[in-house]
Formats: sequence, C-alpha cells, structure tokens
Amino acid sequence: MNRGAETKEQAARRFVGRATLVLVLFAGAATALGARAVHLQVFNKEFLNQQADTRHLRTERISAHRGAITDRHGEPLAISTPVDSVWVNPREFASAVDKVPALAGALEIDSQTLMRRITRAPDKEFVFLKRHLSPDQADRVMALKLPGINIQREYRRYYPSGEVTGHLVGFTSIDDEGQEGLELAFNHWLSGESGAKRVLKDRLGRSVENVASIKPPRPGKDLRSSIDLRLQYVSYRTLKAAIQQFRADAGTVVVLDIQTGEVLAMVNQPAYNPNDRSQYSAERYRNRAITDIFEPGSSIKPLIVAAALESGAFKPSSIVDTAPGYVVVGPKKIEDTRNLGRISLTTVLSRSSNVGATKVALSLEPEQLWGTMTRFGLGELTASGFPGESAGLLTHYSHWQAISQATLAYGYGISLTPLQLAQAYAAIGGAGIMHPVSLVALDQPAQGERAISVETSFAIRRMLEEVVRPGGTGTKASVAGYHVAGKTGTAWKFAAGGYSQDKYLSIFAGFAPANEPRLAVVVVIDEPKGELYYGSDVAAPVFGEVMAESLRLLAVPPDALPARDAGSIIQAMSR
Repeated sequence: MNRGAETKEQAARRFVGRATLVLVLFAGAATALGARAVHLQVFNKEFLNQQADTRHLRTERISAHRGAITDRHGEPLAISTPVDSVWVNPREFASAVDKVPALAGALEIDSQTLMRRITRAPDKEFVFLKRHLSPDQADRVMALKLPGINIQREYRRYYPSGEVTGHLVGFTSIDDEGQEGLELAFNHWLSGESGAKRVLKDRLGRSVENVASIKPPRPGKDLRSSIDLRLQYVSYRTLKAAIQQFRADAGTVVVLDIQTGEVLAMVNQPAYNPNDRSQYSAERYRNRAITDIFEPGSSIKPLIVAAALESGAFKPSSIVDTAPGYVVVGPKKIEDTRNLGRISLTTVLSRSSNVGATKVALSLEPEQLWGTMTRFGLGELTASGFPGESAGLLTHYSHWQAISQATLAYGYGISLTPLQLAQAYAAIGGAGIMHPVSLVALDQPAQGERAISVETSFAIRRMLEEVVRPGGTGTKASVAGYHVAGKTGTAWKFAAGGYSQDKYLSIFAGFAPANEPRLAVVVVIDEPKGELYYGSDVAAPVFGEVMAESLRLLAVPPDALPARDAGSIIQAMSR
C-alpha cells in the first residue's frame, strides 16, 4: 500500500514539476516577446515601419496630360480625356482564381483570354488586364473587391473632328505617344512627363491613402496648328462629293495662305477616323498631300513660262509658232489637240498648248530652267516638318537630254507633291516670294525667299487669269465677284511598260483674288471614272467651290464686282 501511495505522490510531484517548467518556459517566451516588442517599438521602430511599408506602401505612376492640338482659332482637333486601366498582381490574385468569370464579365472580355493574361507572367507584379476603360466600368471592376486588382488613371486621345482632320493631325499609340501626323511631328512638344507618388494600400491592393508626392507630373504643351477648321470642313465636304461623283480612287485639296505660307486646309480621300483604331492602315492614314508624288501635267506650265520671262527672251505677247500642231523631239511626237498656229505666250497658257510649252522650254538653257524649278522648291522638302514628306523628283540638268527638257515642259519626267505645287503657285501669287510652308499658326510670317521677280509674278498672274476666262481651259474654276488665276492639268498615270491610256490625274492649281492674292488652292483627283476626266471638268469645279467658300469665310473683299453706271449710283444715294 505504501509503495502504491508513494508512486502516486511521485507522479504528482513529477506533474507539478513539468507544469512549472512549462509555465516558466511560457513566461520566458512571453518575457522575450515582450522585450522584443518593446525593443522594436521603442528602440528600433524603423524595422517595423520598414516591414509595414514593404507590405502596404507602393509607388504609383501619375500619367501626364498630353497637350491639346487646336486649329488657328482654338477649336479642338485633338484632346486627352481621363480613363482608367485595370491591372493585376498575379501573386496576390492567386487566391481568387475562382472569381475569374465575374472579373471577365465586368471587363467585358472572354474568361479564357483573361485567364491567359493573368497566368502568362506569374512572376510579374504588374500586368495590364484592359486599357482605357470608362471610370464607370472601372468602378464596377473594383466593386468586386478582388485581391491584386488595381486601376491606374491614364489619358486617351480623342479627335473631335474625326476624319475631317485625321490625315493632318494623325494619332497616338495606346501609351499616348505620337505615331502619325502632327501628333508625331510635335510629339516632343505635346508629350508631358509622368510623375510618381507613394500610396498606402489595403490587403486587397486598393489605394486607401496618398502618402507622399515623389515627383509631380509635367503636362504637355498645347499646339496651335495653322488649320482653319471652317476651311477644312469646306475642303473635305467638296472633295468627298467630287470623289463620289466621278468615282475616283483618291483625291487631295490643299489651301495655303499666300501671305504667310500657312496651311489653312489639307484634306484627302479616302479618309479614316483616328478615333477608330481598326482603321489604322497605311493605305488609309497616309497624308497624300505631303507623302505622295505625281507628275503634274500642264499645271507645271506656268513655271516654264516663268523661266522664259525671267530669261529676258520672252514677254507675255511673244509669239510662239505651234504649227502644224505638233513637234518631233527625238523619237517622240508631241501634239496639241488641234493646230493653234502662231499664238502668244499668254495663249500658250490659256489654251494649254503642249507644242508651245515644248518650244519655249527647248529655247531655254537647261541650267536656267532647272534653276527656276529649284527656286520654286521642286525637288526639295518643304519646311513643313511633316513625317514622311517626299521631296519629289527633279533630275539635275546635267543629266537632261532634249527629250527630258521637252517633256518637262508639259509636266512629265518630274514628280512633286500637292503641297509643293501649292507652294509654287503661292510664290507666283505672292509677288515672287516663296514663304516656308507652316503647319503651325504663326504670329509673324517667316522671311521668304525670292523665286521670281515682281514683274514676272504680275505678268503670270494676268496670263493665268486668261485660263479661267471664257475661251480658256479653266472656266469652271471661276468664282463670282473675284478675279481668279489658275491652270488646269491632266496627266496620264504611269503603268507597267509605259503610260496608261485610260488612267488619269485631274489637276487644277491657282489663286485668288488675282489682284491681291490671298489663297492658293491645289486640287488633285486620282483616276476619275467615266467620260469626264480632264482637269478642266473634274478638278476645276472643286477648286471653284473651295475657293468661293474660303474667300467668303475669310471675308476677303471681292475684286471683280460688276461696274455700276453713274445714274444708278446717284439714284441709290438719293433714296
């Protein structure tokens, strides 16, 4: 009995001993933890702060606002609107994989597509799920309260005038970087500089507090373009109607301010809407007015005549013998539609005589003719700075043969852009001064360079007026109340093996009012279909309508009002 009682007593002592030891160990651990907590919170707080920051503080990018593009009167052509982009931290989202269908529904994308986006980069901490959502849609996504799902404020480019200015303004990438047009040419000016901030996030990755600003964003600068949106709409509407009427493949209209060199309107067909990224193909978004070159046909003849007048060997009244209606140069026979006989240099332009222009060109020294062409800016880039601009093609005179000089006279063997042709005609209308082309509104016009003398400029003005008067080839380009000066052009298009006999370019170039020129306009219609294809029938009416509306909108005073007899004036004054 004693032995059994002793055993129970010993067992009790052993239990008490073990319990005491455990209590001592727990007390020691608690003391150690308490001491560690005191140490960390009182003597070494930085460690806990660092750990907290590591888990909850993040550095976020602050997108910079891109500068707006406006027309010369402040009308918006390109603006940035705030949008939200949804991104995920795949590691944090791993615990909510079952919520993918709900997230896909909120994002309006396929569940499998969404799952692939999340899982294709499991080691990354930042993966975009969908860019440029409306704030309302982004709020619906965040209302799901899923771990690792975040939003980032960005800006999306919007183009209020759509395809009316699409070719000129261009567009940006989804990251707001200029890709085409003015957006690309002035990207350094329009782009801002992103900022950064430190934010506090909760366990679901949502921002709950802005802790500090690391770097404030710097917004981009606004760009005031040279475009007058009113003239741009007129040019767009008129050109589009002509393309449809004549079933043409393409077309271009350029309107220049003769006094400053500013581009007031520049439109092309077919057009594209820069707000719709599905339309982004080079065939649609390239600016044909600046990037595409063409052989100008008879629209080059005023420049040939300018070279002739500058030589001193010709006057507007000088006689050119075009009989018997053709001239043979080397292997080529150059013809007029009929034998015009002995005609003045002015009539060479008004009746668009290929024979007359050829004989005039061949009478000039090649170096002199080439020099006049280059002073008009042919074969060289303009000062527009537009991406992808073409310099055209003007072969150096040292490589010319007689046939080269002959075909140049009526617009073959030379290539230029519609903008270059407009600049050349603006120089004729601007007293012989060629101003640099500008796509940006100018406070003061840049200093121009003299292309031809004042006397030659005035003489060609008068000669080109005869083209638009009855008996000339450009009567359909006339504008009521204004003297108009211009030139028609019809050119065969080059095809494999030579020039096509059924594909044409219809051209009209000119300026008004002829007495005090303000606007130069060039119209190019590519491959009109049907019976009408001459520049006089296809391009000239477009020129007339664009010029008439533009002069009205700019309130340019008429210079060809009908004269009133003295009796009617006295009668009107007596009322």
